[in-house]
Amino acid sequence: MPNVDLTRVAGNIGALNSLNSLSYINNQLTIHQARLASGRRINEAADDPAGLVMATTFDARRESYKTVLKAIGDAKNVMSMAEGGMRKISEILTKMRGKALEALGSTIGAEERTAIKQQLDAFAAEIDAIVDTTKWNQNSLLGFSGSAGGIASNLKFLTDVAGSQSTTAFNLGSGFGAYGDVSTSAGLHLYSTNWDPSASDGGFYVGDGTSGSNGYEGWVGRIDTAIEKVKTGIGTIGAFSARLTFKEEQLSVAYTNTEGAYNRIMNANMAEEQVNASKFLILQQTATSMLAQANSAPQFLLSLFR
Repeated sequence: MPNVDLTRVAGNIGALNSLNSLSYINNQLTIHQARLASGRRINEAADDPAGLVMATTFDARRESYKTVLKAIGDAKNVMSMAEGGMRKISEILTKMRGKALEALGSTIGAEERTAIKQQLDAFAAEIDAIVDTTKWNQNSLLGFSGSAGGIASNLKFLTDVAGSQSTTAFNLGSGFGAYGDVSTSAGLHLYSTNWDPSASDGGFYVGDGTSGSNGYEGWVGRIDTAIEKVKTGIGTIGAFSARLTFKEEQLSVAYTNTEGAYNRIMNANMAEEQVNASKFLILQQTATSMLAQANSAPQFLLSLFR
């Protein structure tokens, strides 16, 4: 800071010093008021270039975490829908097994066995109806219905932010339609026509009133196989859902830490900014007063001309 020489009034160095201080104070006051108004510590790149670069990186990552967490929530809903369909199929198969057991006894006749067969047909058709309606955005979660059956859709769920490695695949391995093709291991292998346990297609015996209960033993065995397959499918869905929950918890922690890092760099400490703003408001008033005094100081030289 240059020395003040009150005998040289043309320069008025004292006033210039006060003016420079006032300009600096005004600039600092403007910065702190802007931070208080916006809530951000960095309002333009000049405030902290390196900090803004880091904050931008954290911002992109936290938005990615938010997207993945939302996707995992949707994936868990998909798994819940698939599980709901599987559990209903399991209930139907349990009822089918009970009806098949009724046909084993000699206390019922051919007409009763035919009625049981018709009821089993209706149950199998309902299984296919459940398979057809258990879908998510046109993706078949439990396979397809019909005589050919069909394998469930291959699903990919967003579970990470690692670019090409960010998706996790899920597939039940086969479909769960009631009339699937045995040769492809798709569906539950329940056949509505020619239900004969000795037939090459593995179907169920219809019963003609003369064979007694022996032919119906194949019904129980096939339904038991179907129940085991559904149980395995439910377990697969449950394990994948649990995996999604673990991933969701881990990503939630990562998101919180990333948000904290971004907040520390980018956002203002409001208490600190208020203290600084109050300080510079006072300094603004004192600097203005000193500028006025500095401007009036050289007037004492007028006494030399009297």
